[in-house]
Amino acid sequence: MSTPPTPSLTPDDVEVIEKTTPYSGCFKIGRYRLKHRLFEGGWSGEMTREVFERGHAVAAFLYDPDLDKVVLIEQFRPGAYAALASEWFDDHASPWLVECVAGIIEKGESPEDVARREAIEETGCEILEIVPVCHYLVSPGGTSESVFGFCGRVDASDAEGIFGITDEEENIRVFSLAAADSFKWLDEGRIINAMTIIMLQWFRANHESLRARWRNSLES
Repeated sequence: MSTPPTPSLTPDDVEVIEKTTPYSGCFKIGRYRLKHRLFEGGWSGEMTREVFERGHAVAAFLYDPDLDKVVLIEQFRPGAYAALASEWFDDHASPWLVECVAGIIEKGESPEDVARREAIEETGCEILEIVPVCHYLVSPGGTSESVFGFCGRVDASDAEGIFGITDEEENIRVFSLAAADSFKWLDEGRIINAMTIIMLQWFRANHESLRARWRNSLES
């Protein structure tokens, strides 16, 4: 992964006056009273902000270079259901989203561990080779969550069926799609979650070189 540019200001330029946790359930909400240094010098006024804290996550984009297919999933998302109540979505939008594999990093796990675990849990596919893609903040104006992205080589010949952990109310449909068709879906706006759009855009830019690299590794 490339090194980000050196920022002009750092966490040392923030003064936290108070931090509380007004809600703690499946996720947490933190409330910060803080101020920060200004670009032109001096300090901002005191501000209060709520931050949604759900941990950090991993996205695993699964690709079979031999079949030239990607493995995607479809599942219900309550946040999407809430969003669709707004005027900004048409009647054809659905809270069942097409996504890549993803999961939250648990204590003691590395991001790569999560990619491999979630691939098995959500699709039944074992990641045979893996490359890091990115690490980004999901929505830094309101949440602390970040996502580590990976692309994993899998065998997609039997990638279908219903998966997920029943105790966590997961009901996940798995399917494979020709790489060219996944690009078409992206262009048609059929993928509407940021994580999958980011991973699919990376995959399209690196598709040919990645396929050649992994096919060569299979033949060696």
